[in-house]
Formats: sequence, C-alpha cells, structure tokens
Amino acid sequence: MSEDFTTIEYLKHGNKKQIKAYFDLKKHNILQLLSSYNPILTGTIPIGIDIPSSDLDIICECKNHDAFLLFLKQQFSKYQDFKVYQTIQNTIPSIIATFKTEHFLYEIFGQAIPSKKQNAYRHMLIENEILKQNGLQFKKDIVSLKLKGFKTEPAFAKLLGLKGNPYLALLTLESDYLKS
Repeated sequence: MSEDFTTIEYLKHGNKKQIKAYFDLKKHNILQLLSSYNPILTGTIPIGIDIPSSDLDIICECKNHDAFLLFLKQQFSKYQDFKVYQTIQNTIPSIIATFKTEHFLYEIFGQAIPSKKQNAYRHMLIENEILKQNGLQFKKDIVSLKLKGFKTEPAFAKLLGLKGNPYLALLTLESDYLKS
C-alpha cells in the first residue's frame, strides 16, 4: 500500500479532478477547519473511480455529536445547500453535513469511531488494492457500472462475484488485500 490517504498531498499529482479537489480543499480550508476531528478524504475521487456526480467525502471522528453538529453549522452553514443531520448508520449514531462550493459537493461524515477504523476508509483502502491488482479494464468496468447507477461497493461486489450485503462482503476481503 503506497498511498498515504491520511493527507491530501497525493491529490496534487493525480488526475485533473484530483488536482481540482486538492485546490478546492485548500482554498476553503476544509481539512484545516476539521483538523481536531481527524478528517480523512475518502470515496471515489481519491482512488480515481469517480464519475461526474461524485462528491468529496470526508470522514471524521467525533466523540460529542452535539458539539460536532454545532461546529459544522458554525463553520459550513455559509456554503450553498448546507444541510446537517443526525442518523444511524450500521447501528452507529452518525452526523452528516452536506454543502457545495463552486466546484464540489461535500459530505462530511462523523462517528465516534477513529477515522481509520470507519468503514468508508477501510472500503477505500480495500478498493484501491483491488484496483491495483486487477488492472485498467477492471477499473473501467467499475466506472461503467457506477455510470449505470451502481454505488461503489455494489459495483465491486458484482465484478468480484461477492454475495450478500456488498458493504460487509467487501470488508471480508480486508485481510486478503491489506497487509498490516
């Protein structure tokens, strides 16, 4: 695993959208503002399987949900289409905020779990390794499925022949693809 996804420095040397994301994140100081919540950019843009509608997903560790919700309102409510809400995801209380800058839709996701242990980060690492091992055609096939409406994890599950819940099935591959 060569990429360090805990910073965004790799984006500077990526494709056009990754470079644009790097500059948008820097211009709006997004990760700096979130720094006390251990933010990590996850999703399809970091691993180059995004489609035109892909957003910038940022996961955070938030121990106090009320404080995190207030913080998100204070820092990001000035942005277009700002929304923030609490939900339960995989039985875990979660906070989600969305907003737009001039170039990207952002989704900030917080749980009381260390960022590196959250499923979004784990999925991205597994998907990145699968992409590296399966080559360019596999990557094109993932993007093609996404353009047809598949979410990322179901697209991987389909191409890999994984059964059951694709989000859980992908995590079962963690030990096969990620060396600790």
